Amino acid sequence: MRSAALLHDIGKVAIPDEILHKPGPLNDEEWVLMKQHPVIGERILRVLPGLGPVARMVRHEHERWDGGGYPDGLSGAEIPFGSRVIIVADTYHAITSDRPYRSARSHGEAVEELTRCAGTQFDPDVTAALIGHLYGRRQGGTLTA
Repeated sequence: MRSAALLHDIGKVAIPDEILHKPGPLNDEEWVLMKQHPVIGERILRVLPGLGPVARMVRHEHERWDGGGYPDGLSGAEIPFGSRVIIVADTYHAITSDRPYRSARSHGEAVEELTRCAGTQFDPDVTAALIGHLYGRRQGGTLTA
């Protein structure tokens, strides 16, 4: 899971920089290209000995708990557990980081968004575990904002 978390966006090497760094919303054609990055990442990793399980997690890191994700429309427990963890953690990071198209949002806003999407976009148990972990870090003084 750690390797998959580190490599989950490796397929973006094949996505044009104009799309990756676009300061506004992607159009339909750009989304078609962007949605290919998990499959490209899987292909890159599958050629490396011993990385089959990592490749599978990378392929499914944009699946949704409710089945509305990509590339395969998996839902619930069909989604590899590691992929379910990566998408929640990556979403928290994305929300709390500056992006070309928006400024970072606060920890509280990120937790609110994760909570709102638990059970639809995200595995509710994984989401609760991450929020609990983040809460513990805030209580211990190792997480700010």
